[in-house]
Amino acid sequence: MTAAPATAPASFQRIWNMSFGFFGIQFGWALQMANMSAIYEYLGARPDQIPMLWLAAPLTGLMVQPIVGHLSDRTWGKWGRRRPYFLVGALLSSTALLAMPHASTLWTAAGLLWVLDASINISMEPFRAFVADLLPPEQRTRGFAMQSLFIGLGAVIASALPWMLATRFGAGGGTIPPAVRFSFYAGAIVFLGSVLWTVLSTPELPPQDPEAFRKLKSESRGVLAGAREILAAIAAMPATMKQLAWVQICTWLGLFCMWLYFPVAVAYHVFGAPDQTSPQYTAGVAWGGICFAAYSAVCFGFSFALPGIARRLGRRLTHGLCLLAGAAGLLSVMLVHNQYLLLLSMAGVGVAWASILALPYAILSGSLPPGRVGVYMGIFNFFIVIPEILASLGLGWVMNHLLHNNRVAAVVLGGVFLAMAALLTRRVQEAVT
Repeated sequence: MTAAPATAPASFQRIWNMSFGFFGIQFGWALQMANMSAIYEYLGARPDQIPMLWLAAPLTGLMVQPIVGHLSDRTWGKWGRRRPYFLVGALLSSTALLAMPHASTLWTAAGLLWVLDASINISMEPFRAFVADLLPPEQRTRGFAMQSLFIGLGAVIASALPWMLATRFGAGGGTIPPAVRFSFYAGAIVFLGSVLWTVLSTPELPPQDPEAFRKLKSESRGVLAGAREILAAIAAMPATMKQLAWVQICTWLGLFCMWLYFPVAVAYHVFGAPDQTSPQYTAGVAWGGICFAAYSAVCFGFSFALPGIARRLGRRLTHGLCLLAGAAGLLSVMLVHNQYLLLLSMAGVGVAWASILALPYAILSGSLPPGRVGVYMGIFNFFIVIPEILASLGLGWVMNHLLHNNRVAAVVLGGVFLAMAALLTRRVQEAVT
């Protein structure tokens, strides 16, 4: 064991401070998710090209998160174990957010997305381990739910910001609109400021046994040693983690279908845009951002109730029911032609999103060996990024040959995957903590 156990319950203020950085992380991530497909289309991408252009996001997660988790497990210094990674990731992410709106070609935008997503992952992965480090088992559901609360709040503001700014700066038309550019600038400031709040306000627990920590650190030096440890951890993966893996794979296949195509689906299916140069397209994409803000607002509100519901029904059943709500929301999109009714569809997605951000990690944390939480949280991310890689490589073919570039059909396919994930939660057996 490399850190002292967090046996004393944490105060509300401490949980708030340790989670606040996620507000900025999600602010940047939500800007990316709501606007990158439209940015690609502004720069000339076809619908079947978009999944490949998004490949940066899952590949960087696959590479970065286990490495950062492994390194942060073995880091200790003036700024603690996880906080140095929060700060480095925030500085890099803010730089990429400032540069993204100035992309003039598809490949420039795709390259900047690689940098942005890698940087977000550097900050994001240690935040999951942070909660397990600092909170006792009985408070971890509350800790992860607090992260969900800030994720929801950050996403509400970030997703709605281009729509709100469009009334001041105009719609643009054919190029990246001014409202989107200024939203990305705001994202850079919010990302860095929020992470700094957590870094400066939340001290970490030092290693319980400094000598054992030094020995562990010396045994894991070098790239090969780190790779061997990650592979050994994969081979020794707890049973609960293996069962959750299938839930995560189906969940994130569904979410990726939604994120890739929902804003542009709104533009064509609801607003009747003839092409990406029309005012209806810009207005539809902006309303897609409002819909993302709506599900994030529901996530924010539902996060307050989630710990109590999970205590009453159990975390596994609660998560399954929430995923079913999300599936119903996405499936209903094919029947909706009124922009305001889309907000009702997104309410179900918001319930699912609050649970996705909290309960799998709360279930997982009780099964992980102390001292290896960081590396296992990084490995758990495989089951997010692998389905995203599959979607990036295969969804373009599916769109072109099976769905005939029908963006609404892609969103509905996402609902089918969420329903499959809900069914798979029945197989999960929680570890006794």
